[in-house]
Amino acid sequence: WLATRPMRRLALLLALNAAYSAVELAVGLLTGRVGLVSDAFHLTFGCGLLSFSLFAMAASRTKPDSTYTYGYKRLEVLAAFTNALFLLFMSFSLAVEALHSFMQDESEHKHYLIVSAVTNLLVNLLGVWFFRSYARVNIVYRKAEDMNHHSICLHVLADSVRSAGLILASWFLSLGIENAEVLCLGIVSVAVFMLVMPLFKATGNVLLQIAPGNVPPSAFIKCGRQVSILSYFFEYLFV
Repeated sequence: WLATRPMRRLALLLALNAAYSAVELAVGLLTGRVGLVSDAFHLTFGCGLLSFSLFAMAASRTKPDSTYTYGYKRLEVLAAFTNALFLLFMSFSLAVEALHSFMQDESEHKHYLIVSAVTNLLVNLLGVWFFRSYARVNIVYRKAEDMNHHSICLHVLADSVRSAGLILASWFLSLGIENAEVLCLGIVSVAVFMLVMPLFKATGNVLLQIAPGNVPPSAFIKCGRQVSILSYFFEYLFV
């Protein structure tokens, strides 16, 4: 089932994330630390999205049939769009968390969250290395799988930036710098938004079947004139 190297690498990354989130959830529940439980649920939700990306990789290899005559390649685009949507939501939630921290002044140096952030950062950096050829904001998508692989890379990269931001904020707080958490969370929120927005637009355009921007409108008019009126007749006759 794991026929390609990217699929095997993603499966390994999923296994590591799932194992770590399970341990983090167990420790959080046993010690009563809400921060660990919250982070564990975040990782679990991320694992679900990456699982969908893995499923899309496998399903896209299925040959076209009588029902899906164009095949299943668009599943990879849908998986990439779902990942992009999740990352945009993460960016928004980080901005809200930064605002809440600023208004309530609840910045606190929590050592157990640093251990969690460092471990999460190491796991995600492995994922970035696995998909390092897609570690760019803007790339040229030649195939549907390029979008999916790019979304996976951006997913683990955004999580890495988030973990690095938490580590940096904790270090600043230990030095006595006020509102360090607000500053770091705000920067991470903007960084994640800028990372994922090009992918969100590209996948959305494909799913909405937007005409390519490099094709002039005159080309569509010319194509329309070359289509026989009889084809429209048969199209409406059989609908």
